Amino acid sequence: MKLLIRNLARTTTEAELQALFEAHGTVQSCNLVIDKETGSSKGFGFIEMPKLGEAKIAINTLNGKNIAGNKIRVKKAE
Repeated sequence: MKLLIRNLARTTTEAELQALFEAHGTVQSCNLVIDKETGSSKGFGFIEMPKLGEAKIAINTLNGKNIAGNKIRVKKAE
């Protein structure tokens, strides 16, 4: 299942994002969206988790959680 993570702190790295989700299961891919002009994060990214059950646990556990001063939003990517 592909997940959309929004409202990330601009300082969050791809490695930090991946580690956050790996605590809840297998992460197939992690993609932090980067601004091409500034080279900094745009504040959102995508995580691919192959196991549906683990992805649902990650959504329920991490949605609304305060990470680096920001309340992140996690949902299934459309």
